[in-house]
Amino acid sequence: MKKRYKLTDLDCANCAAKMEAAIKKIDGVRDATVSFMGQKLTIDADDARFDTIMQEVVATCKKIEPDCVINI
Repeated sequence: MKKRYKLTDLDCANCAAKMEAAIKKIDGVRDATVSFMGQKLTIDADDARFDTIMQEVVATCKKIEPDCVINI
C-alpha cells in the first residue's frame, strides 16, 4: 500500500534525509520519501501491517525531529 501524508513543522532538509533513511530501515517498508520542500511523506509498506508500521514511523520520526507531526 502506498500513501502520502502531509508533514507539519519539519524544520530542515538534513532532518528529512535522516527520517527517510530511518523509515526505510523499518521492517515492512518497501520505500519511503520525505520531501522537505513539499513537507510530505510518501510511504510504500506492507498492506497487512500498515497501521503498525505507521505507528513505528511516527515514533522514529519523533526521535529525529520532535516537533514534526505526520498528519495521519
